[in-house]
Amino acid sequence: MKGDPRPIGVFDSGMGGLTVLRALAAQLPDEHFVYLGDTARLPYGTKSPDTVRAYALQATHLLLSEDVKMVVIACNTASAVALEALRDALAPVPVIGVIEPGARAGVAATRNKRIAVLATESTVKGAAYAQAIHQLMADAQVVQLACQVFVALAEEGWADTRATTAAVEDYLEPLFAPADAPDTLVLGCTHFPVLAAAIQRHVGAETTLVDSAETTAGAVAEALAASALHADTGGGPRTIRFFATDSPERFARIGAIFFGSAIEDGTVTLVDLKMA
Repeated sequence: MKGDPRPIGVFDSGMGGLTVLRALAAQLPDEHFVYLGDTARLPYGTKSPDTVRAYALQATHLLLSEDVKMVVIACNTASAVALEALRDALAPVPVIGVIEPGARAGVAATRNKRIAVLATESTVKGAAYAQAIHQLMADAQVVQLACQVFVALAEEGWADTRATTAAVEDYLEPLFAPADAPDTLVLGCTHFPVLAAAIQRHVGAETTLVDSAETTAGAVAEALAASALHADTGGGPRTIRFFATDSPERFARIGAIFFGSAIEDGTVTLVDLKMA
C-alpha cells in the first residue's frame, strides 16, 4: 500500500513543543513535519480555558491549510483544555495531545505510587494529568505544582543558570523535603525538559523525571500505523517547515536549544493567525 506523504502538523504556544518535534523526528525518520509556534501570544499557561481553545483552533486551522494528515498538540496547556474541541473541529484528521502519553509514562515509572506533576497554572487548575493518572492507577497519590516561572526561564534559553537553580529550589524544596516525597516527577510542560538538568540535580538521581515527548512520539507512531497514514519508507528527503507568530529570528536562535540542532535563519515563516 502506498504511504501518505502529507506532513504531520505540530503546534505549541512557543518553542517548548520543539522537544516533542525532536522526538517525533527521531522516531519517525520518513515523515515530514510542519511546526507552528504561537510566540506572539505565549504563554498559554496563564490564559483562560476559553482563550486557549480559541488560540488552539486558530493554530490548527493554519496547519490544516498546509494539508497536514495529523495534528499533534505539543502543548500541555492546550492538550488539557482544548483536545476534545480540536478533535471535534478537525475530524476526520486525527489529533493527539501530550497529557495521556505523559500520564502513561509516569505510571510506568513510579515505584511508590507517588507522582508529582510540574505544569503551568492552567494545566494544574484543569487537573488533566491527575485525572489521566488516576484512570491508569486509581490509588496513585498525585501532587500538582504550577511552575510558571520555568516557562520564562526556558524561553530565555536559561537551561542551567543561577536564576534557574534558585527557581527550582523555591518551587521544589517543599515538595521533596518530606520522607514520603514522590519518586516520579512528570514534566507537564514541553518547556520544562530544557531545565531537566537543574531539576534532576535538586531532586536527586533516585527520582525519575518523565518527559512526555518520547511517549507522545510513540503514540503518534501507533496512530499512524492504525490509520495507515505513515509515509513511504525511503520516500525522499525529509522536510521540516517552521512557522512563528512573532520574531522568527529569535525563534530560530532559542528554538535550537529545544530542538537540539540548528534552525537556520530564514527558514522560519512569520504568520498572523488572526488572518489565517
